[in-house]
Amino acid sequence: MQKVSIVLLVVMVFPAIVIPPADAQDTHPFSIHDMLAMDRIGDPQVSPDGEWVAFVRRSTDLEADKGRTDIWLVDVKGSGLRRLTTNPAGDFNPRWSPDGTMILFLSTRSGSPQVWRIRIAGGEAEQVTDQPIDVGNLIVSPDGKHIAFTMDVFADCEDVDCTTQRLKEREDAKSSGVLFDRLFIRHWDEWKDGRRSHIFVMPTHGGEVTDIMRGMDADSPSKPFGGPEEITFTPNGRAVVFSARDVGREEAWSTDFDLYMTPIDGSGRPVCLTEANQAWDTNPVFSPDGNTLAYLAMERPGYESDRLRIVLRSWPNGKVRVLTPEWDHSARYIVWSKNGKHIYTAADNVGQVSLFRIDVKSGDVKTLLMDGTVRSPSVAGERIVFGMDNLRSPVELYSLQSNGKGLRAITSINADKVAAVRMGEPEQFTFAGWNDETVYAYAVKPVDFDPDKTYPVAFLVHGGPQGSFGNDFHYRWNPQAYAGAGYAAVMVDFHGSVGYGQQFIDAIRGDWGGKPLEDLQKGLAAALDKYPWMDGDRVGALGASFGGYMVNWIAGNWPERFKCLVNHDGNLDERLAYYDTEELWFPEWDHEGTPWDNPQGYEKQNPVNFVEHWKTPMLVIHGAQDFRVVDTQGMSTFTVLQRRGIPSKFLYFPDENHWVLKPHNSIQWHETVIGWLDEWLK
Repeated sequence: MQKVSIVLLVVMVFPAIVIPPADAQDTHPFSIHDMLAMDRIGDPQVSPDGEWVAFVRRSTDLEADKGRTDIWLVDVKGSGLRRLTTNPAGDFNPRWSPDGTMILFLSTRSGSPQVWRIRIAGGEAEQVTDQPIDVGNLIVSPDGKHIAFTMDVFADCEDVDCTTQRLKEREDAKSSGVLFDRLFIRHWDEWKDGRRSHIFVMPTHGGEVTDIMRGMDADSPSKPFGGPEEITFTPNGRAVVFSARDVGREEAWSTDFDLYMTPIDGSGRPVCLTEANQAWDTNPVFSPDGNTLAYLAMERPGYESDRLRIVLRSWPNGKVRVLTPEWDHSARYIVWSKNGKHIYTAADNVGQVSLFRIDVKSGDVKTLLMDGTVRSPSVAGERIVFGMDNLRSPVELYSLQSNGKGLRAITSINADKVAAVRMGEPEQFTFAGWNDETVYAYAVKPVDFDPDKTYPVAFLVHGGPQGSFGNDFHYRWNPQAYAGAGYAAVMVDFHGSVGYGQQFIDAIRGDWGGKPLEDLQKGLAAALDKYPWMDGDRVGALGASFGGYMVNWIAGNWPERFKCLVNHDGNLDERLAYYDTEELWFPEWDHEGTPWDNPQGYEKQNPVNFVEHWKTPMLVIHGAQDFRVVDTQGMSTFTVLQRRGIPSKFLYFPDENHWVLKPHNSIQWHETVIGWLDEWLK
């Protein structure tokens, strides 16, 4: 890492739709209500002729206390925006037919998620599947003759009816006990019931479904966050390539996801294509000519934050080569150019998620778009279509020439809503952190900023720890919510954050409370020095997940600095948390072993060992359905605070997981958090 001794200002350009200035009397400061009012754009899919984009548009229904999704269409030039589906049920996961005349999608309009189709020219949607189990992760074969989707079934069942019958027998049983013989017992926010997410194939126009993973004790896509990007048809449409982890009883501590191939008729067991790599292999994508399979792969087993390299395999049985062996970024996507000479991807990049073009022959990388957060790129003729957001705008669709020129907005769905609110101005800066290495951070000015005034500070600590508070429009930790309430927001991408090279990420292994804390301390000092309008005597620290751990660590190791703290879903006891959580590979890597093989790795920077120093008022928040950081960790934190007589409150959500997702719960969360800050900082 480059060493620096001065604070550097990074001048940022935020590509966004031009919004005419509004009179201050016609606008209002940004709040949680504005955040919920923004429509969310996702899953853009370009038509085969490159002329249209289908996408999912989500709006918040406060009365129903949930989001509603529909499929919309827009011309790639930005005209002809129209709503394709209008049913009150959820419509999502759109996929084009190869001839471009219709879109297949998933919908809950029949009572459960099933496959439907609708013609672009108009007319009513038609139901394609009528399975007794929820359907997910829809893809369409290159020739359009077959579709593939997933259902949760018992791996040893011969057909779907077997699964439904077994579920009914369980429901009718008089006893309620569940017997487990291995991990996982529960994962993310659901208890395991023995079923697996298997891929099924059926003719597009109806017929029998085939479980191409029958007997395979594994899930595809990966749970809890995997999607259709982990599954693809082969170019001839006769087989499916997918990512799955088939490791038996080691599942809870293994990251050995492999690529498998199975014929669409389900004959024979799936063939492993990446057996030589014991780390993560995923996201298979074939080149336009069908001669190359590209996919993403890690190198180090047991490490979920290793760098994802782009790997090329001559199809079907040719050589394998890493396209990006030296490129120090972790690719998020694989998008082939029309002629197959380039691959486009996006990757975390110094507080951004930038768009890149990689030459397939040489591996040379060109940055096409630096600033903002690029999402779900795809090719439309000679242009690239993608979603993009930043600290002042939610996601809208854009297109860009393949040489990185000619950025053009396709949608402006939220333009009026953005124009109606006043937001804080963001600025990125750097400082010398641990070992004098360059660390990046953001500061967001309070709304209606007056340089002659001083403002309290919301010091936001991101989760992960292999995460980032970057140039994006966050729906849970949006700094504009604090700027709108009259606070300056400061966010430091401490060592361990993504987007600054793999060495920067790896640096905190075995050192959660060391380098990150030093970076936070130096980052706050740099912000207060650079921005004299920030009131250093009125600062509160807030964090979730690893950020919650860090809040507890700060309480015992930096107790004099903050007027108040907010801890959302953070661990108090790292040693006990190992036994409480589900994905064991994560603590085993970051704490360098198990608690019995390396107890010091869990104890040396364990917040529970420093509670005798706690004195700072703290708001604790936790969700009952959080099985990653279990709710007893939050309860234990609150117990410490109450027993020591420290001003504290505990906000508990019985119906939320590691995140707060329901709209009214999100409103309560923000009102409680900002109320807590107001109590101690204003």
